[in-house]
Amino acid sequence: MRTFFGAASVAAAVLIGAIGAGAQTAPQPAVVYDAGGKFDKSFNEAAYNGIERFRKETGGTYLEFEVNNDAQREQAFRRMAQRGASPIIGIGFAQAPAIRKVAAEFPKVSFTIIDSVIDLPNVQSVVFKEHEGSFLVGALAVMASKTGKVGFVGGMDVPLIRRFQCGYEQGAKHVDAKAEVIANMTGTTPAAWNDPTRGAELAKGQFARGVDVVFAAAGGTGLGVYQAAKDGKRLAIGVDSNQNHLHPGTMLTSMLKRVDTAVYAAARTAREGKWVPGTTSLGLAEGGIDWALDEHNARIVSAQMKERLEKIKADIIAGRIKVHDYMSNSACRS
Repeated sequence: MRTFFGAASVAAAVLIGAIGAGAQTAPQPAVVYDAGGKFDKSFNEAAYNGIERFRKETGGTYLEFEVNNDAQREQAFRRMAQRGASPIIGIGFAQAPAIRKVAAEFPKVSFTIIDSVIDLPNVQSVVFKEHEGSFLVGALAVMASKTGKVGFVGGMDVPLIRRFQCGYEQGAKHVDAKAEVIANMTGTTPAAWNDPTRGAELAKGQFARGVDVVFAAAGGTGLGVYQAAKDGKRLAIGVDSNQNHLHPGTMLTSMLKRVDTAVYAAARTAREGKWVPGTTSLGLAEGGIDWALDEHNARIVSAQMKERLEKIKADIIAGRIKVHDYMSNSACRS
């Protein structure tokens, strides 16, 4: 393992940033966002923030495309490769089949995929230890709960989201073995990432069963969960990006998944000639996963809760707490 720090058609892909009078000689990266759109305030938006950081810091430009259906994926990557973009960064595991095929067709073009592993000499794979961060917020949820019942709303029912759920349940049980976790998935298709109405319905159903803290790992669907929590005077936990600002006083915390840093690093290292293929796994120890504490939730998280959570975090990093990874055996147990 290593760390890296040191629209209707694809023809509508947008060139972002000011283009100077002279020809651009540095590689021009491209980002292909997953379903839900780049302004989902969660996973895709984290990627957008990362590539925007690259643009602002380097003055470089980039190409981007927002996938609206599965049929566009392969076409998007092939068009970016034909335009000479490198690296081409695919956001989300659903991009893997398209990248695998197109990367083989363009062996001299660099590709980076977030949330999946592709074993090709021109592909960089970045995955995260979401179970570690989910353990933390599960622990915090039970610390804040008055009922001992906490909820989880997942997006598309896939192993990656089960990893979130499993980590969350482990963290909850670590704080209180009698804690009850009520979980629902939004759906089985990519539409599950962008259905806030359904997210709100699922959250309200959990609240009716006594849940008073809910964690959404559901992309744009989570926005409905957070609104329902606010309306019902419950607490919610955000995911991927820091979503604490969405509903101050309602958002207990957010589980940070530093997709922004991964995207920035891929683009920046390519510009500097330091991009390398292979797989990188980022968790708490690597700074790729964390929990968010800021002015928006400081009054909800007491000093005692923070101290206890930071101790749990340190124990995970040191290996004193072992967080089981659902994706290691497709089960929430060792």
